[in-house]
Amino acid sequence: MNTIPTEYRLEGDGADIQTLPKISLHDHLDGGLRPQTLIELADELGLEVPAADAEALGAWFTEQSNSGSLVEYLKTFDLTTAVMQTRAGLSRVAREFVQDLGADGVIYGEIRWAPEQHLARGLSLDEAVESVQAGIEQGLDDVQAQGHRIRVGQLVTAMRHNDRGLEIAELAVRHRERGVVGFDIAGPEAGFLPSRHRTAFDYLAGQFMPVTIHAGEADGLESIRSALLDGRALRLGHGVRIAEDLVIERQDDENTYVSLGPIAQWVRDREVALETSPSSNVQTGAIAAWGDELVDHPFDLLYQLGFRVTVNVDNRLQSGTSLTRELALLADAFGYDLDDFETFQLNAAASAFLPLDDREELAELIQDGFDEA
Repeated sequence: MNTIPTEYRLEGDGADIQTLPKISLHDHLDGGLRPQTLIELADELGLEVPAADAEALGAWFTEQSNSGSLVEYLKTFDLTTAVMQTRAGLSRVAREFVQDLGADGVIYGEIRWAPEQHLARGLSLDEAVESVQAGIEQGLDDVQAQGHRIRVGQLVTAMRHNDRGLEIAELAVRHRERGVVGFDIAGPEAGFLPSRHRTAFDYLAGQFMPVTIHAGEADGLESIRSALLDGRALRLGHGVRIAEDLVIERQDDENTYVSLGPIAQWVRDREVALETSPSSNVQTGAIAAWGDELVDHPFDLLYQLGFRVTVNVDNRLQSGTSLTRELALLADAFGYDLDDFETFQLNAAASAFLPLDDREELAELIQDGFDEA
C-alpha cells in the first residue's frame, strides 16, 4: 500500500476529509503506482530501480519531482511507464489505482493515461486499453465488495509532442462504450500547442467526444487559447496560468478589485473547469509567477472570482499525495471549510464527462455525504 497519511480532520468542522465523497478529474495512471508494486513489477521485468524498499522509492520520486520544472518532473515517468508494458502490469496498476481511489473516498474518478507509451513489449493500442479496463473493473469489484460506491472512466491521452493525435482520438472513440469517457493531450506543453492536433480535435468534435487539454501549466495564455479554440476543450488540465489574464486594479484591507481579460472572461463565464492540482503546480513551477509556496497559488483568487475550480492530485506518487491531502493543504493555506469543499466537489461533478442525469446523481451523492458530515 502507499504511505500517504489516511486521517485528516477539518479544523472547526471536525469532519474527516477522507470519508467525504470526492471526485477526481485529473489523475494520471502512470503517476499513481504504489512504490511496492513498482518494485515488484520491475523485478519481474529485470529492471533496476533507484531504491530497494517502498518507502525509500516513494521518497525518491518526491525528491526528483521537486525540481520546479515540468520537463524534469516528467522524467520520473520513464520508470513508471517502463513497468506498465504488459497486460498483467497494466491491469495490476489500474486495479490498485481504483482501490486507492476508493480508500480515499472518491465516488467518481477519471483515469488519464497515454496508450502510445505502453507498446514497448508488443501490445497494440487496443490491447493496452483493454488491459487497463480489465484492471479498472477488477478494482471496482474490490471497492464495492468493501461496501463503497465508486465509478471510474478512462481518459485516453495523446502525447502532444508526437504525431499520433488522430490515431489516439480514433482509439478513444472506438472504446467509448467500453470504459473511455473522454480525450486529453499531455506531455511537454511549451512549444507544442494544441493546434498541432487540430485534425484530431475536429474528428472528436464530429464524434461528440468530450475533450480536456493540459493547458496553462508550463505555458501561458496562448496555450489556453489554442485549447479552447482548436481543441474545443470543456476543461483545462491545470489551467492555473489563466490568472495571467487577470489585472489587479487595486486592493484595500478587505477586497481585491480585479478585471478579467478576454480569455479569462470566456473561461469563467462559460464555466470551463480548471483541473488544478495544488501540490503538483508548486512542484512543476506552474505558479512561479506568483510564488513558490502553496499559499501563493492563484487558486483562491480564481475561486473567489467565480471560476469553476476543482481540486485534483495529478500524480499521487510524484507528489506523495492524495485528494484528501490536497484538500487539507488548501484548508490550511486559505482557511477553507466544509462548505468550500462541497463547492469544489460539486464543481467537479458538474464537469465530469458523464451524461447530465449521471452528473446530477453525483451531485446528490455529494450533497448527501456532506450533509451527513
